[in-house]
Amino acid sequence: MVKHFLRLEWKQYFRSSYWQKNLLMNIFLVFMALYFMATFLVLGLAMYPLLKKIYPDNDPFVMFNGLLFYWIIADLLMRFFFQKLPVMSVKPLLTLPIKRKNVVHFVLGKSALSFFNFLPLFAYIPFSIMLIGNDYPAGQILPWLAGLIIFVLIINFLNFIIESIASETELPFLPVMLVAGGLFALNYFEILSISDLISKAFLGISNNPFFLIVPILVLAILYWINFKTLKKKLYIDNSLQSKKEEAKTTNLAWTKKFGDIAPFMQLDIKLILRNKRSKSSVWMLVIGLLYGLFFYPNPIYQDMEWFFVFIGIFVTGIFLINFGQFIPAWDSSYYKLLMSQNLKYERYLKSKYSLMIMSVVIMFVLSIPYVYFGWKILLAHFAAAVYNVGVNSYVILWGGSFNRKKIDLDQRAAFNFQGTGAVQWLIGIPLMLIPMIIFAIFYFTLGFQVGIGVIIAMGLIGIMFHQKIMKFITSQYMKSKHKMIEAFSQDS
Repeated sequence: MVKHFLRLEWKQYFRSSYWQKNLLMNIFLVFMALYFMATFLVLGLAMYPLLKKIYPDNDPFVMFNGLLFYWIIADLLMRFFFQKLPVMSVKPLLTLPIKRKNVVHFVLGKSALSFFNFLPLFAYIPFSIMLIGNDYPAGQILPWLAGLIIFVLIINFLNFIIESIASETELPFLPVMLVAGGLFALNYFEILSISDLISKAFLGISNNPFFLIVPILVLAILYWINFKTLKKKLYIDNSLQSKKEEAKTTNLAWTKKFGDIAPFMQLDIKLILRNKRSKSSVWMLVIGLLYGLFFYPNPIYQDMEWFFVFIGIFVTGIFLINFGQFIPAWDSSYYKLLMSQNLKYERYLKSKYSLMIMSVVIMFVLSIPYVYFGWKILLAHFAAAVYNVGVNSYVILWGGSFNRKKIDLDQRAAFNFQGTGAVQWLIGIPLMLIPMIIFAIFYFTLGFQVGIGVIIAMGLIGIMFHQKIMKFITSQYMKSKHKMIEAFSQDS
């Protein structure tokens, strides 16, 4: 049965449109995998002499065990955001005489072969070899290595449990952040020295291999929990039953003040507030607003005035960047229907432009308290806001005319790269780097005020030519209209 499943997986992967359409992306992922494997290999080989050099009076083996807690926290976070349970397409199998438990065992077993489980071994095994080569008893190191491998699998199945809980919450990343943050806080404030406990646990395993029974039991329990959870969901009725939610109404009467673009604005606002993926644009406002606190309180950045505009672009334009980069992919699920209506495309774009401009103004007003760190910061934020309105808003709208990636609004937002293509990566250059470079050139040659004046002037010029720029952007969308319809109609 396992051989049969493996054959189906192989055919599914290489016969799928994903492999054919994203060949370059797959090649890139292979390259990145090789890069990380090489990095971890070098890390494993260099860890012993590095620890010996940094802590000459301490045992490198003991020091490494003291760092395992931070390794585990980082591993858990990385898995949550990037690793998904490899559930194959089991719907066709549900009507066949195949036991559900066999399918579940295969899915969970396949997860054990994840790249995330093999990657740490490229560091653990070389480090173990280095230890044995430096006269550490193999009878101690091998059980210790076995304990690490078991713990990697524990994190693997623990991650799926956390993901299962997270999928039921409005903020999917909250559970793992609470777990990781709580453990880190307990250790950092010395309420509970978890790093010492983990270090002693692995040292205990190295001294007495019998203690391996404990992580094995934990692994078995986590596997059993995952098995029961997945088996409960593996019914054909679950795939057919529609999700029922209480309908929510939102009073958007204030949008009528915007005239003929009001219906589109209402549609966008409802889309943002009612879907998992688009809600990230709202939560990112908080992150963007607090972004300056990572830099301004630090004395090092007080003298880096040329960097203020970059921070200002991000703070005042966080919604513009996060929401705007996926225009019109937000509407991809009903884009064909939308384009079949008797509507003016310019109004459709103008509504999105208006939302982005409103966000820039609101974010600038909310960022005014940053004047506490200096009036130049407030001035830089104002210049950045004007630049976002007069330049970046048009750049990101124009970039949207090249979007061909569909977005599933029901998918969680955290580290979800669905809908992300070359456009989203390249658009960051004109959005963030160009204004910073322009400001830096004038700052170092003519001074802070002149640099700010140039950034403001560029924004004002864009505002002055608003109508002509919007007509040009609209024409670009009209040219790409049918290509977008075709792209959005395909399965991602």
